[in-house]
Amino acid sequence: MEQEKKQAELVIEGLSKSFGSQKVLSGFNLNVAHGETVAVLGRSGTGKSVLRRLLIGLQKPDSGCIRIQGQEITGLEEKPLNEIRQGIGFLFQQGALYDSLTVEQNVEFPLDRHSTLNAEERKSRAHELLESVGMGHDGDKMPSEISGGMQKRVGLARALALSPALLLLDEPTAGLDPITSAEIGELISQLQEQHKMTSIVVTHDLHGAKYFANRLVMLDQGKVLFEGSFEDLQKSSDPFVIRYLKDAA
Repeated sequence: MEQEKKQAELVIEGLSKSFGSQKVLSGFNLNVAHGETVAVLGRSGTGKSVLRRLLIGLQKPDSGCIRIQGQEITGLEEKPLNEIRQGIGFLFQQGALYDSLTVEQNVEFPLDRHSTLNAEERKSRAHELLESVGMGHDGDKMPSEISGGMQKRVGLARALALSPALLLLDEPTAGLDPITSAEIGELISQLQEQHKMTSIVVTHDLHGAKYFANRLVMLDQGKVLFEGSFEDLQKSSDPFVIRYLKDAA
């Protein structure tokens, strides 16, 4: 059992993607262990968004492979790919809640579509998830009635609804004030510890990543420029890393 836990949940090997003459990813490699949270950093246009789309099969790489729980996904047809997608939770940058549904109904939505739970069980599961993100008393509210930070919490609860093997978070602290941003970062860290989630976080928030990521990966020109801890990043002598740290200060 212990050996299984040490196996990589996500394996990316030699991933490359170009659009015309623009090479976005070039031989990208990454292994993410069970229960690990990896933050992918980099300037705009360095391949972070493309990597995210490749991971959920919205785009196909030019070369390389992606294995989730040992399953190669890059060549899958739509039906088996959709089955893999059900095991991937996704937190959208803007929350992407359904305006016409209540907070609780938003969390219930994937359970209604992709689980065998009855209505009472779905409601109970949604309430449990909302409680875990500090939104247990807000289930009857509409998305327009809650703040941006609260919408992120609801989005996170919805992403966890199907107990995903892999969680992808797109700029989870973007657009939030420093206090709310810190709260969301702490929440991600707490949930990671509670659920032993395997997570990829695409973010510009270096300070947040310091607290909720086990490992940082910095992209530049489609390749991994740096990989390691926040402390290792601070010690880097690479000019790009030094400039990135200065701009993020």
